[in-house]
Amino acid sequence: MDKIENNRALRALIAAWRKADQRIAFVPTMGNLHRGHLSLVERARAEADRVIVSIFVNPLQFGPSEDFARYPRTLEQDVAALESVGADAVYTPAVTEIYPRDLAAMTFVEVPGLSDILCGAYRPGHFRGVATVVNKLFNLVRPDVAIFGEKDFQQVLVIRRMAEDLAMPVAIVSAPTTRESDGLAMSSRNGYLTPEQRKIAPRLFAVLQDVRQRIRHGARDYAAIESAGIDGLKAAGFRPDYLSVRRAADLDSPRDTGDDLVILAAAYLGTTRLIDNVRV
Repeated sequence: MDKIENNRALRALIAAWRKADQRIAFVPTMGNLHRGHLSLVERARAEADRVIVSIFVNPLQFGPSEDFARYPRTLEQDVAALESVGADAVYTPAVTEIYPRDLAAMTFVEVPGLSDILCGAYRPGHFRGVATVVNKLFNLVRPDVAIFGEKDFQQVLVIRRMAEDLAMPVAIVSAPTTRESDGLAMSSRNGYLTPEQRKIAPRLFAVLQDVRQRIRHGARDYAAIESAGIDGLKAAGFRPDYLSVRRAADLDSPRDTGDDLVILAAAYLGTTRLIDNVRV
């Protein structure tokens, strides 16, 4: 597996693959890889001749009081894991390689509307940071297809909208959330949980499942459904940011009974913010 740290070497590798007429799949990550990330790499292997993974903790998507400094960085273990699932290359740039100027002076990309609701309302600037770094990584890697996990459902829609609006020649593929045996969505931030919090954490998925069942059984008062879900999270020990029923296509409010729906939630357990979603 090729290990690349700078843009010049990355461009040379991509050019060699392109010269050989090989299809390229890309999996962007922030590292601290778990089985969910590795499942994305395996999906990428099925989509292309070559698979490249980036590991970059993006400062532009963290707020001033968020966990950029303490976000887990486990590069040696990550590289070994990627080799075990057959990645062809890993790109691990320094911050200065991606952002050669002060962050405030860098050009940015923003997807209006989708970036301002749900997690965007509670993490101002987060999706601008996501869109900007993914745009730059797409320009560097020039993939035919990019794979993202559906745990970050809003992020997938933001990136898909960006790719469509900017006519990017890359297919955005989303892969199902990978879960622990008790239902907890796999996340690098799960490592922040205390043993007691880890026992409580699967209740987030359980509450979402309860909300889904209400809708499947005919409930349509979404405000009441969401309120009951919030109460369920609070009763379990969470501090919810939101629990919301939205249209899966665009995260707008449901309009009729034929809508394809998704139920999304974000909630704190102690100081750890967890997100999850289920489709209806």
